[in-house]
Amino acid sequence: MTWVRLVVGVVLGLIGLVWIGQGLNLIKGSMMTGQLQWAVAGVVLIVIAAWLLRGFVRARERGRSSAI
Repeated sequence: MTWVRLVVGVVLGLIGLVWIGQGLNLIKGSMMTGQLQWAVAGVVLIVIAAWLLRGFVRARERGRSSAI
């Protein structure tokens, strides 16, 4: 289950970065380009990704401390 958090967190983080780039008109070529709401949605995805990745790191730390 912890690996699912890692994979989903990384994927959401990358999507969030793309959405921020498109929303801020840094990445061109779609209907999302220059639309601020996509940048905001990207920030929300980055926050969710950080939360998932933090949970992954905490679960790994708990596993290591119990193995010692």
